[in-house]
Amino acid sequence: MKIAIQGIEGSFHDEAVQKLFPKKEIELVMCDSFDAVTQSVKNSKADFGVIAIENTIAGSILPNYNLVEAGDFEIFDEVFLNIQMYLMSLESESVIDIFEVHSHPVALLQCKDYLRKFPPQFKVIEGKDTASEAKRIKENNLSGVAAIAGKQVAERYGLKILDSNIQDIKENQTRFVLIGKRGASLSKKAPNKATIKFVLNSEVGTLSEALQMLAGYDINLTKIQSLPMLGTPWKYAFFVDVTFKDAQKFYDAMELLETMVKELKIVGTYAQNRDNVPSELTNVIENGK
Repeated sequence: MKIAIQGIEGSFHDEAVQKLFPKKEIELVMCDSFDAVTQSVKNSKADFGVIAIENTIAGSILPNYNLVEAGDFEIFDEVFLNIQMYLMSLESESVIDIFEVHSHPVALLQCKDYLRKFPPQFKVIEGKDTASEAKRIKENNLSGVAAIAGKQVAERYGLKILDSNIQDIKENQTRFVLIGKRGASLSKKAPNKATIKFVLNSEVGTLSEALQMLAGYDINLTKIQSLPMLGTPWKYAFFVDVTFKDAQKFYDAMELLETMVKELKIVGTYAQNRDNVPSELTNVIENGK
């Protein structure tokens, strides 16, 4: 099975794939950007994609919501990683030798308080992803340069850890979702969570009415995220994560919600996965077939 990720082997996205499919033979389709991940899935170069969608420090990764929506992808599963950040460099370096640090923009944002402790001339440079920046230091023998990445990256590429757990908040988690073409797969696990997207009518109070209706069907809202509608200034869509115990009541609620809003889409129904239970997909499309 081919799975597209943003980054390379050893990255957090690679780790998320391993959590989802610990016993399945996986071929990684390594991409430079999240857009390239979704294009790989769209063009059948990968069967699925795994992308980060939110972080407990940086918040929602809004461009990725847009990518899921623009590609009309379905969410099939989720996985959560505890993200611990490490500062790493060549074996010959120490912290006082470092004048430049590279990492993915979200990783840098998670460590902004730590980076403020360095002198003004210290450079913070955004790179493609955490693992790629660390690998580049090793391959090019870059002195005076450090990367911020996970501990597994330092071990994989033979770098020295200069400082540990440097993220601003020690309990730092990122949620990743497994996406694919609509109908590409089913899961053996009974769904008890969904991601939905809706656009409201212009009447006053429609959002509160919609949320009250969901509560009446024993549906618990766990996240709501507004997102600008591209090409329509000052209009917003809402992406909502909900949990439920009765799948039929959820679908009944969706039928009613559809009459209350201008537009409704069920982006995905899946099993809530805070314990990172391996994915159990069936009817899997492999190699685009």
